[in-house]
Amino acid sequence: MAQKKILKALEGQTLDVPPVWMMRQAGRYLPEYRATRAKAGDFLSLCYSPEWATEVTLQPIRRFGFDAAILFADILLIPQALGLDLWFVQGEGPRLSTIETNKDLQKLGKIESIHTTLSPVYETVSRLSKALPDDVTLIGFAGAPWTVATYMIAGRGTPDQGPAHNLMQTNTSVFEGLMERIVDATALYLIEQIKAGAEVIKIFDSWAGSLSPDDFNKYSKQPTEEIIRRVHKECGSVPIICFPKGANQAGYESFANMNGVSCLALGQDMDTDWAAKNLQSKVCLQGNLDPSHMVNGGTALVDAVNNICDSLANGPHIFNLGHGITPDADPNNVQLMIDTVRARSNR
Repeated sequence: MAQKKILKALEGQTLDVPPVWMMRQAGRYLPEYRATRAKAGDFLSLCYSPEWATEVTLQPIRRFGFDAAILFADILLIPQALGLDLWFVQGEGPRLSTIETNKDLQKLGKIESIHTTLSPVYETVSRLSKALPDDVTLIGFAGAPWTVATYMIAGRGTPDQGPAHNLMQTNTSVFEGLMERIVDATALYLIEQIKAGAEVIKIFDSWAGSLSPDDFNKYSKQPTEEIIRRVHKECGSVPIICFPKGANQAGYESFANMNGVSCLALGQDMDTDWAAKNLQSKVCLQGNLDPSHMVNGGTALVDAVNNICDSLANGPHIFNLGHGITPDADPNNVQLMIDTVRARSNR
């Protein structure tokens, strides 16, 4: 049996005190991250520098003693590795060249060529696997095909993922061809992360909630299921966390019933009592504190942490946020969150 707390929970064990980590735990809310990013020069240089990416991944482990470290990278490295231009606009976010036609699709590089671009990421994973404390789990990750496709089609993040929905309806062959490319690339990417030392994989489908029920099954669940199948065929039963953000209860239930899913991450809008009753007997649950508590702190934070832990106390649970921490968060509130979770050992 696993000894690391995260791995115990992912095996299905119910622990007295849930292990804790935090989405985007290496980020701009930390002064040490901001200093390192300034040294690296820009965001993509940080992602592609094994030295600096290792450093920022380790920073929240040193400061807070989280039970897991998540690789510092970005879900849009896959589009870049496939041949799209990628850059970041200060204050606005990512920009990419777009896929809108079959001609655009055919310009994408061969799937196997992604490793040339992504090899620094694998080196970062390898370094982290050696540098982390023995009780800290290393999590690798990728974006789910639907979410990655929305950026590749629109060239940026959009409020409603309208360009991707439009291409899905008006040029299904191009849309599905793109999805297939992303599935192929993502499976290879995750397999290499595991070979380099990642112990757990997380798949982020940040825009799953914008899909209709039929499209959710076809373009969120099925592609993710195929990636998991390939990863497990190549690497054995490595634990996999899925985050179909914004999915309804039926969508979450469909993921809980999927072969190979060890854990479901819950968005902050998910009712934890419902999740405990309907999902927790099948999978470990992760989450789901509203990130705004990391800004505001106080008794509301303490109460919210305890309410979540109480709701999910009778099954496997990993404490986390319901989405990534925001740049305006106070590190002192992160410490208060961790202290509140771990104080439950004295109850």
